[in-house]
Amino acid sequence: MAQETRVLLEKLGTPDLLTVKGYRAAGGYQSLEKALKEMTPERIIEEVKKSSLQGRGGAAFPTGMKWSFIPKNSPKPVYLCCNADESEPGTCKDRVIIDENPHLLIEGMLISCFAIGSHMGYIYIRGEFHRGAQILMMAIEEARREGLIGKNILGSGFDCELEVYRGAGAYICGEETGLLTSLEGQKGYPRNKPPFPAISGLYNSPTIINNVETLAAVPSIIERGGDWFKSMGSEKSTGTKLLCLSGHVNKPGVYEVVLGQMTLREFIMDFGGGIPGGRKIKGVIPGGSSMPVMRDEDLDVKLTYEDIHAAGSSLGSGAIIVMDETVDMVEMCLLLAHFYEHESCGQCTPCREGTRWFVQVVDAILKGEGHPGDCDLLLDICRSEFTSICPLWVAAVWPVRAFVTKFREEFEEKIRNGKYGKKDQPAAMAMAG
Repeated sequence: MAQETRVLLEKLGTPDLLTVKGYRAAGGYQSLEKALKEMTPERIIEEVKKSSLQGRGGAAFPTGMKWSFIPKNSPKPVYLCCNADESEPGTCKDRVIIDENPHLLIEGMLISCFAIGSHMGYIYIRGEFHRGAQILMMAIEEARREGLIGKNILGSGFDCELEVYRGAGAYICGEETGLLTSLEGQKGYPRNKPPFPAISGLYNSPTIINNVETLAAVPSIIERGGDWFKSMGSEKSTGTKLLCLSGHVNKPGVYEVVLGQMTLREFIMDFGGGIPGGRKIKGVIPGGSSMPVMRDEDLDVKLTYEDIHAAGSSLGSGAIIVMDETVDMVEMCLLLAHFYEHESCGQCTPCREGTRWFVQVVDAILKGEGHPGDCDLLLDICRSEFTSICPLWVAAVWPVRAFVTKFREEFEEKIRNGKYGKKDQPAAMAMAG
């Protein structure tokens, strides 16, 4: 039976971990001292590159490479933004770090700021995370009193401030440029890229945006080395990953595993304890609600970014949602379509109108008012997936396309049994009503 390999979660359960004293007693802030006193910013970036750490927020972009995009000797200030707006349905890993070990995130941010030449870091946290925001603010204030934040940190001559900024519950602000416009005090509309944030981000200055889990991995890489981190996992998916397991499993929770150590099915059965009542798995979303659903026969795939991508989906944020044989997949598709319709900022026509069409067509099918050809209509709407400013439209398209493609028989059955199902007429725009 597969076992957890704890790196980010290894200190959980340590007494007084929310305090500087407790965190230091568990070995905390030693990596920060090593980085500031024994390493150069260039060496830190190279070590992170060597580790092949990929962004853990969902896009899986190489972290060290992203850091290296910051212009050298920029006359503008450089900013680091921590994306703690954990709003992808099914995802609940970042809040574990924030609530249980906030100084790990703070230490990772301070090291990262030093590496990229930043003296100001922001933690953009989801507005609903009231407890987490309070914990972080108290931890930052204590770290400041202990000389770990502010002027001349640990006598190194490096100055850095950290600040918590609370969002207002908008999913769109989890997108990096939407986060930046919100942080600037504007409506959280995503921006066109290029320019990318590393060139022109917060206040039109060079900015790096990393996820909580990504930044929390930095102290262990500095402590033990990039080669050590890369020795775990596969060639393209290195290190450990926090996985959120929810849905129809006996033991839902957040687990830390080495990537590539097991298959997706083994993870669900070993860590999740199987399916309640001994029922069969019908479908699994492997990386948060925006990722394509997989059927039961597709689950014998290694838990790596590249293997799940080859299987037609994505590991994304690591949120694994399990659905058993009792789930109506048309209802599930509508549930997700409703979410993306509600969370669309409305800036781009394909997203604003497309998400509404998804809801109306799938809702009509569920009500017995679907038309022959509605499945093809839904897939036709999906063809415009890469025509919006930000990936929210893509995030809406992928689950709808996957549900219709993988479980088309359920959609077609509801259409056949509906009041228009047996009539020989072309697919109509059901949303007209």
